[in-house]
Amino acid sequence: MDLKQILLKYWGYSSFRPLQEDIIKSVLDGSDTLALMPTGGGKSICFQVPALAREGICLVVSPLIALMKDQVANLHIKGINAVAVYSGMSSGEIDITLDNCIYGSVKFLYVSPERLTTDLMRSRLQKMNVNLVAIDEAHCISQWGYDFRPPYLRIAEIREYTGKAPFLALTATATKQVMNDICEKLDFKKQNVFIKSFERKNLVYAAVKEEDKLKRLKVMCSKVKGTGIVYVRSRRKTREISDFLNKNSISADYYHAGLDNITREKKQIGWMSERIRVIVATNAFGMGIDKPNVRFVAHMDMPDCPESYFQEAGRAGRDLKNAYAVLLFNEADILDARNFFELSYPTLKFIRQVYSTIGNYLQIPIGSGKDINYDFELRSFCENYQLNPVLTFNAIKFLEKEGYIAVSEALRNPSRMIFLQNKENLYRFQVANPKYDTIIKTMLRSYTGLFTEYSKIDENEIAKRLNVTKENFINQLLKLKEFGIVDYQPQNKKPQITFLTGRLNEKDIIIARENYHILKECAHKRMDAMINYTKNENKCRSLMLLDYFGEKSENRCGKCDVCLERNKLKLSKLEFDKVVELIKPILRENPQSLEELLSKTKTNIPEKKIIKVIRWLRDQGKIVFDNDENRLQWKNGK
Repeated sequence: MDLKQILLKYWGYSSFRPLQEDIIKSVLDGSDTLALMPTGGGKSICFQVPALAREGICLVVSPLIALMKDQVANLHIKGINAVAVYSGMSSGEIDITLDNCIYGSVKFLYVSPERLTTDLMRSRLQKMNVNLVAIDEAHCISQWGYDFRPPYLRIAEIREYTGKAPFLALTATATKQVMNDICEKLDFKKQNVFIKSFERKNLVYAAVKEEDKLKRLKVMCSKVKGTGIVYVRSRRKTREISDFLNKNSISADYYHAGLDNITREKKQIGWMSERIRVIVATNAFGMGIDKPNVRFVAHMDMPDCPESYFQEAGRAGRDLKNAYAVLLFNEADILDARNFFELSYPTLKFIRQVYSTIGNYLQIPIGSGKDINYDFELRSFCENYQLNPVLTFNAIKFLEKEGYIAVSEALRNPSRMIFLQNKENLYRFQVANPKYDTIIKTMLRSYTGLFTEYSKIDENEIAKRLNVTKENFINQLLKLKEFGIVDYQPQNKKPQITFLTGRLNEKDIIIARENYHILKECAHKRMDAMINYTKNENKCRSLMLLDYFGEKSENRCGKCDVCLERNKLKLSKLEFDKVVELIKPILRENPQSLEELLSKTKTNIPEKKIIKVIRWLRDQGKIVFDNDENRLQWKNGK
């Protein structure tokens, strides 16, 4: 069966989208290939079609269980045999699944990058007839990218188990530096990159400075018909904004990673089937969601970088009809972004101090402690030395990355709890059971959001505030759990820290340039680019995003908020550019009055239009007016 017959039989399309067929032919020729296609560009077809055209099985490396399950389910609907191996399956289930891949008719095997490192998977891969290795979300390979995941670095190791099967790396977002890194880390024999234009002609971008974001969101939901996604940073906000929309007669629900799998799936199905119009979510929602008719994506908080914004905004309008990507922001968002960055990259001096302080806290002499596991409570440690917990945790991550220490998973996942009763019922319980009144009030004073989501708690800290032992506090919590007042999820094990070398002197702690300075520099550039996009009032937003991803274009989209302002001038691009070309060198050389400037602007463009351009440039801050001198001047010579 030829490629177009496969496409028609399983997908019902008579022709490929631009670039899809070129990518498919590249991998069928046996060439390692990197494909960059924006969200909704049809990436999955690029590996599914060639895999079906050849004997054997396609190995698909994917970062999320939900993503694997969705793709496997979609392939089953088409009558294609696909399976996935993921955490939570029993060893017997995994055994049978892999045997079916070796001896049965399975065409697609979905696995996580972590799974590829196991001896079991590698020994079974050798027995499979692998015809293609597809790596989804390939930007995760690059530590210069925005979503680096260390397990992706080991994917290339499986080449010795998959024979001559080509690698196809797929991603929606990557800069030139990240592209080079992907090809290098996957051991491509030569760079072979296919890039589909990042331009989304049907997507209308806007960034709106707004103090009352909720009011603006309500107006947008009322004006733009159809389903939408509202992205926020915190889990608490998902619930609050969802409640706000429902109170204003806009059908909404909330979604975040703290919800159990059944609840998340129920909410996702409700939105996909359009019983729910708007889903308010953290960035845990969206990857692998195949809903073409999303009419708007709103961001209530500024994303960390253009890559994540482009991917999230790109979930609107996959049906190629007009859709909106709106970012609502205020000055506090800009400050928050800069503060978050500073917390993510502690100074090298602070990182060394944390290492030394941990040694003192655990009473480890210089030269001792190698490979010994020590119990380590982060919050207690920070309280003891009056350290910022977030800054300290990030310092520990750098020490771990450099190989000085290792931390147990429990350190990253402390105990969690949530109140199961509403405030009225909780008050009645407190009145009826006064012995629990103090503990309930202390928890409510110590943590926010306990009624809407699981919150991380520190048993030692609360016990200290209650002036009881940790064991006594936990027993009271367990009693409250029995009464159905709270759900309490304790840590599975004690958090521990391990020194991987004998304790060193503080001055001997060296952080490699590539593990800190270059990463920090890349992250800073991404943050600045996102802030520039957000605050920009002069350049077409589509052109800004294209430029960030290395794609050059001269044509404004004509629809974003910046272009719409400029369109009010009723000038063609040629006329506008001609006027700017004439007046810019004059004003850069010397300030001019309006009359002087008009007299020096020799062109056949009507004077009214020239004045419109000058007024627009003043409004955008490109030209400044000196009231005392009554003169116009080009700002900062730019």
